[in-house]
Amino acid sequence: MKDFLKIAEQACRESGQIQIQNLNQERQIEYKGAINLVTNVDKACEKAIVDLIQGNFPDHDILAEEGGGKRKDSPYKWIIDPLDGTTNYAHRYPLFCTSIALESQGEIVIAAVYEPNRQEMFLAEKGAGATCNGKKISVSSASTVNESMLATGFAYNIRETEDNNLNHFKKLVLSAQALRRDGVAAADLCDVAMGRFDGFWELNLFPWDVAAGFLIVEEAGGRVTDFRGSKFEVYSKQILATNDHIHDEMIEILMREF
Repeated sequence: MKDFLKIAEQACRESGQIQIQNLNQERQIEYKGAINLVTNVDKACEKAIVDLIQGNFPDHDILAEEGGGKRKDSPYKWIIDPLDGTTNYAHRYPLFCTSIALESQGEIVIAAVYEPNRQEMFLAEKGAGATCNGKKISVSSASTVNESMLATGFAYNIRETEDNNLNHFKKLVLSAQALRRDGVAAADLCDVAMGRFDGFWELNLFPWDVAAGFLIVEEAGGRVTDFRGSKFEVYSKQILATNDHIHDEMIEILMREF
């Protein structure tokens, strides 16, 4: 596992370097949907990550947002978001990250998230805790939603589905001390693990958005489920991550009729 974690960290750092080097350069932007962007930097980051992982572990599966890498019949699968926060990046808004997780036989066992603007490297190994820049991290101690700062986001299909999080946003913005929307799910989850946010929820995300952050939150002492409190799966479409203390209260609010 240490070898896996070392490569995940190296891949994140190389991706972050590409992001910072190109942040103020001209970039090519394509549209995967009405508001779903991909840039040449997403693709360059993914290629660097996939080349490094496949160079070290050629028999492993790859599940990457932009489709890079090969799928093989392996008990190991790397789940990669080369640039989480592409819209932020395209607008030169300085909050974005790289997220890499390793799934072994259906379980996330390694996680790495690197936010290059703050130069923060989050790492976790299942059963071994979570760190930021080498120091152990833990979730906050807030005990009520009223005293909590929460985070959420809106998926790219917000214009296409009624299950668009606007109702949940309204309920929780009226219940919490404060609410933020940064547009980078992996970074939001790391901020829950750091105790900066007390809770995070979102809908309609993909495995590469949440796989690494999920493990980092759990290893920092937090709790991650779906909106009903059931076991979280990285392939599901609901995530609720908290410091555990406010988890049941957030479930009650999310499920409440408005």
